[in-house]
Amino acid sequence: MSTALQRWLSALFLCIYLLTIIWNSIIILLVTFDPLLQTTMYRFLRNLSFLEICYSSVTLPKLLMIFFLGDKYISFVGCAVQMYFFFSVGVTECFLLAFMAYDRYVAICIPLRYPTIMTKAMCNSLTAVSFISGFFESLAQTGYIFSLPYCEFNIINHFFCDIPSVLRLACTNTFNNEVFFWTCTVLFAVIPFMLVLISYVQILISILRIQSIFGRYKAFSTCSSHLTSVILFYGAGTFTYLRPKSRHSPERDKLLALLYSILTPMMNPLIYSLRNHEVQASLIKFVSLSMRD
Repeated sequence: MSTALQRWLSALFLCIYLLTIIWNSIIILLVTFDPLLQTTMYRFLRNLSFLEICYSSVTLPKLLMIFFLGDKYISFVGCAVQMYFFFSVGVTECFLLAFMAYDRYVAICIPLRYPTIMTKAMCNSLTAVSFISGFFESLAQTGYIFSLPYCEFNIINHFFCDIPSVLRLACTNTFNNEVFFWTCTVLFAVIPFMLVLISYVQILISILRIQSIFGRYKAFSTCSSHLTSVILFYGAGTFTYLRPKSRHSPERDKLLALLYSILTPMMNPLIYSLRNHEVQASLIKFVSLSMRD
């Protein structure tokens, strides 16, 4: 890689990281302090923004160290910690997106029962389930992988410690680990995605029953931002981890990893702010108050 290209990429990724932190922090602040955003949907959004900050912070600081300092070394323990937090946040986001879809299902399909079903206690419980699932799945996955024997002076052909890249370096048969990885993927990624699909099928049926075009548009607009986030997150993840092994290539895996671990966390705040009038109004009010001060 030429020096000019390396400098350009360094500046680009630094800007992306800073924008990710700033935009997601703004969402967190708006939801926390604006009384008009104290609903279940926005509490989920606040947790999603927190996860996006964590997601980018797992990989981008090390990538910036590689570009700025040329430090390509990562210790065995450091690699394990990075892998643990990356997949812990990823699994947590899978469940959180599924519960956000359920929230939209209740709001559109059974709106009269929404206040009694999606209470603050229910929101906190579903959020806790998301984080606990991510904690234990990633703990089991990382512990199993790093119990394997590895040769010395390994070179990971990736910009972070991804499971497929690390497994290639093991000095033993990794078939059982691959089976365990696929099982966890089905349980903690595919099943939440199926819950999202089921929720949106029910939502689509309810929207089609609405007589007026304006009513249909209003109902769909309440879940369009979330649906866009789901497509971005699961689309990139599916192409990365659920492709046949024969179609995997390190270069393609790196590009896809950049999409779902770096660009998606930056895009989500924009998706929700650009397509949500309540968030826009809260942001305008926040900026106005800041300028007065």
